Amino acid sequence: MKPHDYLAHVKSVFQQNGDSERAQNQMRYMRNQFEYFGLKNGEMRALARQIIAEKGIPETEEMKSLVRLCFQSEYRECHYFAIEMVEKVHKKQPEDFIHFLEELITTKSWWDTVDWIVKLVAAHFKKYPHLTLPVTERWMASGNIWLQRVCLIFQLGAKDKTDFELMKKYILQMAGSKEFFIQKGAGWALRQYSKTNPQGVVNFIENHPQLASLTKREALKWLKNQGKI
Repeated sequence: MKPHDYLAHVKSVFQQNGDSERAQNQMRYMRNQFEYFGLKNGEMRALARQIIAEKGIPETEEMKSLVRLCFQSEYRECHYFAIEMVEKVHKKQPEDFIHFLEELITTKSWWDTVDWIVKLVAAHFKKYPHLTLPVTERWMASGNIWLQRVCLIFQLGAKDKTDFELMKKYILQMAGSKEFFIQKGAGWALRQYSKTNPQGVVNFIENHPQLASLTKREALKWLKNQGKI
C-alpha cells in the first residue's frame, strides 16, 4: 500500500471510531496546537496495532516516508500512529537510525510525542552505547529544548545503570533555563534516580542552590512522599 493510501486508511479508521466532543477537550488540553479525532489513548493504540497487523509495516525507507507523511497531518493521533509503527521496528535498526529519531523529536514537538520517543532513544543507546555521549552532547549544544529534554530524561528507567555523572552534568548545563519542560524534566530525572540513590540526589540538590525551584520540588517529591526526608 502506498504511503498516501495507508495514511488515508488510518485516518478513516480513526475518524469512524473518534468522538467529536472528546476531540474538543483534547484540543483544549493541548493548547489547540493539534486537531484530534477524539480517541482515548488505549483505543488509539489498539486500533493502530490492528491496522498494522492487517496492513503490515513497509520496508525501512518506505516506512520512513509513511511516518513523515503521518507527521504532516494536522491530527495528533496520526503522529501517535507513526510512533507506534516506529516502536515496532526500532530494535532492528542500524546505528544511524538515531538521526531519524532525532527528526521525529523535532517535528511537531510537544511533551506527549517527545516523552514517547525518548523511550526509543534510550533503547537505541542501550544497543549502541558508544553513540550516547556524542549524540547527547550534540543535542545539548543544539539549543532545541526538546532534544535537551531528551538528554535529561533518557535514563529514566536505567536505575543502577544510570550514568549519574552525565545526568548531573546536563542538569547543571541547563540550570539557568526558564523553560518549564527543561526544569520539570531535570526534576523528573532526579526523582526517578532518587529511588535508586536517594542520598546522591539529596546531596546534589543541597550542593547546587542554583537549580530551579521546580526542579528541586520535583526531584524530592518521591522521597518526601515516602517519608525519607
